[in-house]
Amino acid sequence: MRSILIFTFSIISFMAMAQKTDTIYLEKLMKSKLELFSNVLNHPDKNQVQILYTQINRDKNNKPGFKTFSYNLNPKHYFYPASTVKLAAVIFALEKVNHLKATGLTAKSTMITDSAFVGQTKVLKDTSAKNGLPSIEHYIKKILLTSDNEAFNRLFEFIGRAEINEKLKKNGLYDSRILNRLAIGDAGESAKHTNPIKFYNGDKLVYAQKEAYDTKKYDLQLTNLVMGSGYLDSADKLVNKPFSLAGKNAFAINDQQKLMQKLIFPEAFPVKDRFNLTPDDYKLIYTYMSKYPAESDYPKYEPKEFWSTYAKMLYYGRENITPDPNIRIFNKYGDSYGFIIDNSYFVDFKNGVEFFLTAVIQSNEDGIFNDNKYEYDTVCFPFMKNLGRSIYEVELKHKKQKPDLSKFKMDYKK
Repeated sequence: MRSILIFTFSIISFMAMAQKTDTIYLEKLMKSKLELFSNVLNHPDKNQVQILYTQINRDKNNKPGFKTFSYNLNPKHYFYPASTVKLAAVIFALEKVNHLKATGLTAKSTMITDSAFVGQTKVLKDTSAKNGLPSIEHYIKKILLTSDNEAFNRLFEFIGRAEINEKLKKNGLYDSRILNRLAIGDAGESAKHTNPIKFYNGDKLVYAQKEAYDTKKYDLQLTNLVMGSGYLDSADKLVNKPFSLAGKNAFAINDQQKLMQKLIFPEAFPVKDRFNLTPDDYKLIYTYMSKYPAESDYPKYEPKEFWSTYAKMLYYGRENITPDPNIRIFNKYGDSYGFIIDNSYFVDFKNGVEFFLTAVIQSNEDGIFNDNKYEYDTVCFPFMKNLGRSIYEVELKHKKQKPDLSKFKMDYKK
């Protein structure tokens, strides 16, 4: 018995050591580049910056190990996660499809969304799809290519609010919750109700899901839920009171990066902790996380609205430039209420570079929310670009076992 306890304690101690995070390195790195980071370093609380950077060190069998560095990390300090929550929905939706596979349901099945509560939306067609019909697969493409809000809302309704939050906890994402649809003012009772949905293979009904009501509460002990000095209400009238984000989605960057690590390297986690995804599911997600809008025919995007580097905040900011042909960034970004967030796995096939980088920054100089006056272009996007490129420069000098990155070479012509 004593030997078992010693062994168990040794394993726990080893895991704790393996997961220990360096809290000094990133600050030193930014201080060595004051021309890029002085503004943010001088106002870390004002800009609400949090960063997680994880090096990936492969052994001779190509198995990855992780070494993590953080700056200003505080899972209890709230920031609005915006569209970054959509990656969790993509994964959980595919898991639910796999759970229901005995019914004949697939990610390609036609998904017809009905309505049963005030404010809900019916969806019978999708003109951006090749066949003109909505499906889980096509919604996933739209989410990962350009962060489509309606696509997320349909997945939110399919998975169900209760199941989404159960899965967050099941996957050890304890500092997060997903409560609301996006971009429609979803809150209170409307957020608790999800739509009835039917799935068809051709003309055959294969699965019908009734409307649902979620009575559960998802309390988190968070600070910083009230921000600024005022906000514009739904009638664009200025309210001279701090803006409350209580009751909104929460997705801490440690949870975001953990989700990404499990998605990119399932083999690094015990079988019981892996996502219930098929090889085709992984391929779908990897492809559309790293694909540029210009490479997509269905859905098709106007390059002036969604250029190739549009969604790649870390490394490119929001600049409309030709992407490096050797680099692919597998990521999910978010932007709202002055916050810019990006959660990424970065690959340079030519130089054998790979790393995880997750960061959040906010800028709202006038302290007013909902006025669309945020310093994205002058503060947030430059910070993200400079941070990504600085970490990339570090990785170019990082001596390690050269990784086999072949599984991340996707066919973007399909």
